[in-house]
Amino acid sequence: MKPDGTGSERPQDLLEYERQFWGRGLSIAGVDEVGRGPLAGPVVACAVILPEGVVVDGADDSKQLNAETRERLYVEILEAAVAVGLGAASVREIDQRNILRATTVAMQRALQHLRPQPSHIVVDGLPVKYLGREHDAVVGGDGLVHCIGCASIVAKVVRDRLMHRLALRYPGYGWERNMGYGTVEHRAAIDALGLTAHHRLTFTGLQFSLDL
Repeated sequence: MKPDGTGSERPQDLLEYERQFWGRGLSIAGVDEVGRGPLAGPVVACAVILPEGVVVDGADDSKQLNAETRERLYVEILEAAVAVGLGAASVREIDQRNILRATTVAMQRALQHLRPQPSHIVVDGLPVKYLGREHDAVVGGDGLVHCIGCASIVAKVVRDRLMHRLALRYPGYGWERNMGYGTVEHRAAIDALGLTAHHRLTFTGLQFSLDL
């Protein structure tokens, strides 16, 4: 961790987005989610507030990092952050509300858990219609806005750890490898073993598998 990227290989303008708010004395929370696409498991969201001028070296879009790097950065982000909030929406909520609304619920819960609350919120992707809080949205923000990138890493690590624990309870689906995504291995296991309480029945193909 280095203030303002000094000595880091990351671009000097990594904090460009945050600086426009810090310069006005405002705190900013970056928000991202993980798990919208899998066939099993919850969707997890994270909100991160970093101290002014602080870069967590190597933090980037979690999809661009390997598991070992994410685990290391997870610890550094928790140590560096002013506040970290986590929220999740269960498989039942996903099936009842649809994935977009469930993702919004997870983000709302992550923001509610922040202490202190931020002056400004920025989310990855498109504006979140029902978030209930004023916010900016940046497409590709997990790779462009540092606090969003940090949030993406924490959310990914938390969800991956959960899927590893569920894999011990429900062996055969390969969740410790596929994290609930619809890989060939996972779909074959559904056909062979059936569905679990952690599968999303409303997702494409799963209702068909259930009907078999």
